[in-house]
Amino acid sequence: MKVTESEILNASILIVDDQDANVALFEQMMRQGGYTCIASTMNPKEVCALHRANCYDLILLDLKMPGMDGFEVMEGLKENDTEDYLAVIVVTGQSDDKLRALQAGAKDFISKPFSLVEVRTRVRNILEVRLLYKKLDSYNKMLEQAVYERTAQLTESEARYRSLVELASDWYWEQDENGSFTKVSGPVLEILGMDARPAAEDLKSVALTVTAETADAASTLEGAPAGDAPTSWNEAQRQALQAKIEARQPFLDFVFSQVNADGSRRQFRVSGEPMFNRSCRFIGYRGIGVEIIAEK
Repeated sequence: MKVTESEILNASILIVDDQDANVALFEQMMRQGGYTCIASTMNPKEVCALHRANCYDLILLDLKMPGMDGFEVMEGLKENDTEDYLAVIVVTGQSDDKLRALQAGAKDFISKPFSLVEVRTRVRNILEVRLLYKKLDSYNKMLEQAVYERTAQLTESEARYRSLVELASDWYWEQDENGSFTKVSGPVLEILGMDARPAAEDLKSVALTVTAETADAASTLEGAPAGDAPTSWNEAQRQALQAKIEARQPFLDFVFSQVNADGSRRQFRVSGEPMFNRSCRFIGYRGIGVEIIAEK
């Protein structure tokens, strides 16, 4: 990130001094230095309104003025300016005022009597910093907008993904980081060896919400009422599946089976993956399952 010579010379400058001769001298110094956007006022009470209307890149402010001194002007500017970097160079002939002015928020000072080299050097340095702050602020706003738009796209994409997954699978589930089921579609609980209306201890005291459709699907999978645990599952395979889920690791196409009372066998293919937020923190787990074989 860089500030060009043209940007510095075209920066807006406000000169504030109750002495007409000082205003004229500063304007001459600035114009001879190549600066093109210069304004001035001899009334310190106008400064805040002028700055609100024009957002000057730099204010050259005399400290000793009747009616309202430079310290009061700076207080007014800080109350009305929402920007982090208020570029004010104070002009003073009093050594004690320099430290006080810096503590009050001034970014630099110019000593009286004026030195052409000092004035131009300090003005240029402060302007360069001020313009860098403006560029950084603009860049941050662009970045925030890009993040907002990207987040909206990801949210929409995630919604489409979940919809397609549910359509393409016989059952689907999601769990939060504590293992609580937050979304269940199809006979997930029956297949995983859990009652569709489990007691608290069955899920380690974790709350579970299951739709009526899910409970019906679970109860009809074996033709038995919900709550009757099936006896024909391959328990070794099912325990291996549960271990994969509890490990919070991704797995693909894990196959396990069930033998029905009539001797027919049903096979299911399950895949699962952990979920993370944008900060890469684990926030849950999700998985899908489909029935792949029905044979005698």
